[in-house]
Amino acid sequence: MSEVKAPVAYGGQAVIEGVMFAGRTVNVTAVRKKDRSIAYFESPRTEKAWVTKLKKIPFLRGIVALLDSSAKGSQHLNFSAESYAEGEAGETEEAAAPKAPEKKSMSDNLTMILGVAVVGVLSFLAGKLIFTLVPAALESMLFENRFESIFLHNLIEGGIKLVLLIGYILLIAQTPLIKRLFQYHGAEHKVITAYENGDPLTIENVQKYNTLHYRCGSSFLILTILVGILLYSLPVFTWDSIWERLGIRILLLPVVIGVSYEVLRFTNSVRDIPLLRYLGYPGLWLQLLTTKQPTDDQVEVAILSFQRMLEADRNNAVRLVEPGKAVGA
Repeated sequence: MSEVKAPVAYGGQAVIEGVMFAGRTVNVTAVRKKDRSIAYFESPRTEKAWVTKLKKIPFLRGIVALLDSSAKGSQHLNFSAESYAEGEAGETEEAAAPKAPEKKSMSDNLTMILGVAVVGVLSFLAGKLIFTLVPAALESMLFENRFESIFLHNLIEGGIKLVLLIGYILLIAQTPLIKRLFQYHGAEHKVITAYENGDPLTIENVQKYNTLHYRCGSSFLILTILVGILLYSLPVFTWDSIWERLGIRILLLPVVIGVSYEVLRFTNSVRDIPLLRYLGYPGLWLQLLTTKQPTDDQVEVAILSFQRMLEADRNNAVRLVEPGKAVGA
């Protein structure tokens, strides 16, 4: 079979004790279990023709890509959580009589996968709404009658968003589980950078690279704040009450997402141009909080996940009979 061409840009995400990478034909997650073995989860990248078409339309493709990523990413995050919990359960239930595994029909598997995907999308939308509306409401309550400048109001709103975002990241980063998640996030970036630079994927080669990457979702979060400030300040978007202000934010949310995605693509495309490369620096600065230096063991998991994804792409080894089936090492 002819070899699958490499995608323009590989992406991925950190999961609990592992990393997921997205290829042309398959998404693959590798997770290190409590017994040190590696468990894999593969799901085919199948989508409707109309979804593929939407992903080619500027400004719309960002919204579609993010919803798709939230749906599929939640499936892999769910697998990693189950694998991690399975290891913990095994430590406390060794003396118990083994239970026969329950067999699930194909329809049961599909229903479960669909349910997890829907929850992932709804969680993403709810998070975006909260992050959009709360800062606007706070700014209105604190500074509504202090000055007339719409831009200044929006600038303060953006500052509140940034403070809330950084505060949230710093807070959750205190938990051991999130600290390790951020380490796997760094491992994911290192592997992609090593591959993009043409280096063999060994632990030594991968570890020499930085944990930061221009295409990271952390960069996207910063861009939505900056784009929102500029977009909300256009003369056509004025308000006379807090409810009008919140309504404008809801209506413009898809626009902010779409524009921010295009800006992210642009900053990545000019990252090798001396002056323009600085456009991507705000996102890189945020990644100083969301990525941490991984251990060799964590880098090994990320490499195994990436290599398995590459192999699946090359051989078209996608499990179409039972989508999303977990497979052994």
